[in-house]
Amino acid sequence: MIRKYITSDKEKLLEVFRENVPSFFDPKEEILSNHYLDKHPDTYWTMEVENKIVGGIGHYFDQRDNSGQITWIFFDPDYSGQGLGKQAMEHCLAILEANPKLEKLSVRTSQLVYGFFEKFGYKLQLTEKDYWGPGLDLYYM
Repeated sequence: MIRKYITSDKEKLLEVFRENVPSFFDPKEEILSNHYLDKHPDTYWTMEVENKIVGGIGHYFDQRDNSGQITWIFFDPDYSGQGLGKQAMEHCLAILEANPKLEKLSVRTSQLVYGFFEKFGYKLQLTEKDYWGPGLDLYYM
């Protein structure tokens, strides 16, 4: 189930985030994720399975260039391969695509998961080595 994020979800989501460090995120990114939850709680969604928080996803619309971004998508590794990422992406993309001002979609990810975003039509635009941290390259799509 996907539902609106509420502030009481924060600690459990950060625990799930830490389960993905260092495999998918650099430790310093926890500060950025925490900041996003504080500043943009209305654009974040919590994923639950059997009333257990197992991950989340955010979306953001930037009025400066009419772009929509997918942000901070992560899941408990024990729930990998169960279609949660697809469900979360479809949910946020539907919200972004309903905005008549939307002109483009983008995502900043790594070499480890860019293939997931390709399934949704994202195309690689540029890369930057060790952008997120050692061994975690930026893949801007």
